[in-house]
Amino acid sequence: MVSSTIEALIVDLLEWLAKTDRSYEEVLDAWRTSCPRLTVWEDANDCGFIAIKEVNGRRVVRPSSLGLVFLQQAGRHP
Repeated sequence: MVSSTIEALIVDLLEWLAKTDRSYEEVLDAWRTSCPRLTVWEDANDCGFIAIKEVNGRRVVRPSSLGLVFLQQAGRHP
């Protein structure tokens, strides 16, 4: 279970990912942290909200179908 703060940040992450394809490197630069209390990227992955696909020879990060459902339940639309 994640805190409400992390949950809100996961929604922000998923909304950001839903806007356009993001490279794996771009996502990690923007969202990965070494802070043990701010684990947005890790928690989103653990919850199954992230899909990483190979597209034209590069890794692309998108919300998974479960992530899109979570985003909609949070009142945000991709």
